[in-house]
Amino acid sequence: MKTKQAFITLSIITLIIIGFISTTYKPILWSLLFFGPLILLGFYDILQKKHAIKRNFPILGHGRYMLEKIRPEIMQYFVETDIEGAPINRIFRNLVYQRAKKTNDTVPFGTQMDVYRVGYEWLDHSMYAFNDNEKNSHPRVKVGGPDCKKPYNASLLNISAMSFGSLSQNAVLALNKGAKEGGFAHNTGEGGISPYHLEHGGDLIWQIGTGYFGCRTHDGKFCVDTFTKKATLENVKMIEIKISQGAKPGHGGILPAIKNSEEIAIIRDVPPHIDVNSPPSHSAFSSPTELMDFIKLLREKSGGKPIGFKLCVGKKEEFIDLCKAMVSTGIKPDFITVDGGEGGTGAAPVEFSNSLGMPLRDGLAFVTDTLMGYDLKKDIKIIASGKIFSAFHIARIIALGADMVNSARAMMLAIGCIQARQCNNNTCPVGVATQNKSLMSGLDVEDKSKRVTNFHQETLQSFSELIAAAGVANPSNLKRHHINRRVNMNTVLKYEDIFPYTKTGSLLN
Repeated sequence: MKTKQAFITLSIITLIIIGFISTTYKPILWSLLFFGPLILLGFYDILQKKHAIKRNFPILGHGRYMLEKIRPEIMQYFVETDIEGAPINRIFRNLVYQRAKKTNDTVPFGTQMDVYRVGYEWLDHSMYAFNDNEKNSHPRVKVGGPDCKKPYNASLLNISAMSFGSLSQNAVLALNKGAKEGGFAHNTGEGGISPYHLEHGGDLIWQIGTGYFGCRTHDGKFCVDTFTKKATLENVKMIEIKISQGAKPGHGGILPAIKNSEEIAIIRDVPPHIDVNSPPSHSAFSSPTELMDFIKLLREKSGGKPIGFKLCVGKKEEFIDLCKAMVSTGIKPDFITVDGGEGGTGAAPVEFSNSLGMPLRDGLAFVTDTLMGYDLKKDIKIIASGKIFSAFHIARIIALGADMVNSARAMMLAIGCIQARQCNNNTCPVGVATQNKSLMSGLDVEDKSKRVTNFHQETLQSFSELIAAAGVANPSNLKRHHINRRVNMNTVLKYEDIFPYTKTGSLLN
């Protein structure tokens, strides 16, 4: 029996027993002084909408918040860390929560990091900082090359790819409504376009993976007709071909049978209640030239919308071959999404998560410089994704060459994820990454959608203030010389020293 139903049933039984026994044994009424407040607290937990874990686990859920109060002091050395060793749960998770709830996001006692540790990074500030009130706090990025008929004016920060199936319907609804209210885009993930992606009318980036969910034949091949029908939907603003993702490059998506409900099976056009493992590579193309032809086909069938692809960089020569194919065919994607090897997922083999795929900053610098070397960057926007939580994360990624960024993990935290690490078991206690209807009902769409909008707005405002402090008028003016990195105790290098620029057109000959 589910926790909420169990609590309600137990409360009723307790009250009946007390009432029955009290007719013959009056002192039993004193037990109401103990059970009464607990029962009232439990029903309050069920009815409130701000805390999913209390809704799903009345009374018991309070234990989590009690532990959270003392966690920074007693557990800071045991929490998950990012690739630089910074305690991510203690710093960035709390930052996301504060901005999503619009509470005070300042911190006491100065920096939260050891500024002399190897890997510490910072942005150069200026004596001649701009007044942020004179700047555009929410810059837009036009995505669409010479062959694009319907370019998209995108936000600098958008929701990264997360599929319905991996996420619950309430999580998808909250994310999409937040995107609609905040004026930014929501990547569908490779699971296809669900009714929950369309209900609130938020802008969509439709991701097409190796399983071609939502545009596939019964034998799993790409279907032009179903693609055309969905690609021309008004909500769909861009289309992204997923070649690989950072969490499990070269592996393909995984949807465990326990999450593959009848509804999800219909959306993906697969049998229900079985494990759904996407192929590791595409069947619609098998060479750089064929990928360019596929991009051209999708652009034509979508009515001229921006078409791009997503990859975690692996073999450098393979990406170089893609650039050569762009030059030789004259066909170019409108955007390229670079995903870092540190990217997250609900389910991936540990070896793939930890030891396969190029980290974001290395991959992003390589992609940017290669496009510059082949004189392609002017027509192609670069999107970057991989553990992006804060304004500084955005700044250093744009300084390396990205035009805009996607965030998945921070957006999940904004809608209530507590990093319970139950994503692959269908038992997410806050209803974010589960298909259990009882658990997902704890996630209130109205409340959490506002938090998504708040996080987006507050983070971009902080970004605007940050670059203004550096004397940078526009995000496109952020360059590699603005970012510093300590490479050892006595040596600090600029990003332009670590990732030297490639001269435009230098690779054409």
